[in-house]
Amino acid sequence: MTSSRCVLDTNVFVSAALFRRSKLARVFREVLKTGNLLVSLKTLEELRDVLNCKKFDRYITSKDKRDILALVIRRSTLIDPSIEITVCRDPKDKMILELAVSGEANFIITGDEDLLILNPFQSIQILTPDAWLMCFRKS
Repeated sequence: MTSSRCVLDTNVFVSAALFRRSKLARVFREVLKTGNLLVSLKTLEELRDVLNCKKFDRYITSKDKRDILALVIRRSTLIDPSIEITVCRDPKDKMILELAVSGEANFIITGDEDLLILNPFQSIQILTPDAWLMCFRKS
């Protein structure tokens, strides 16, 4: 899978950060290595806010949280979404779709059923982390 433009849902980022030997951490590493990770200010803010939830403090240090955010910022392409999408069952997911369409993403990687049910959305494949890894292995 060469130079895929990918959007990761916040649940994938957070799981990768908390469980560094997990399948989701592998997805995160492979996207950084082989693809082009797309983010927006809204998705970065959501990632920061979720990582800073007190419930995660026992799993990840403040320094690790800052390091992960810095890595995402450094290794991603910042997109300013230029369209508005209103087809989501969950209004919180619209920022993911707007980012993916504006950034001309090939993939949205998520475990969120409200996004997965839309697959494919325009020409964007919306895949679970497992399904994306299977595509990655085949290429």
